[in-house]
Amino acid sequence: MKQRKVPLRKCIITQEMKPKHELVRIVRTPEGEVVLDLTGKKNGRGAYISNSEECFKEAKKKDSLSRHLQVKLTEEQYDQLEAQRQRGQK
Repeated sequence: MKQRKVPLRKCIITQEMKPKHELVRIVRTPEGEVVLDLTGKKNGRGAYISNSEECFKEAKKKDSLSRHLQVKLTEEQYDQLEAQRQRGQK
């Protein structure tokens, strides 16, 4: 049987190519809202981050998501995204 191709995406923090299901997608919707996309199918500009607490802390420290999503994020928004990520893991 033919092997299926596994889609790869690059983490914006570690710059590693990983299978899509190992990463978390964060989306800026057309309305300008920044949300965690657990399905990977929401409309808008997306950025992928490794699904770990260290990567989220590094993104917050460097303000990487603001640069990649082209919108200014506050500390509270980073904290909300981290909380959503932790709830999504369970």
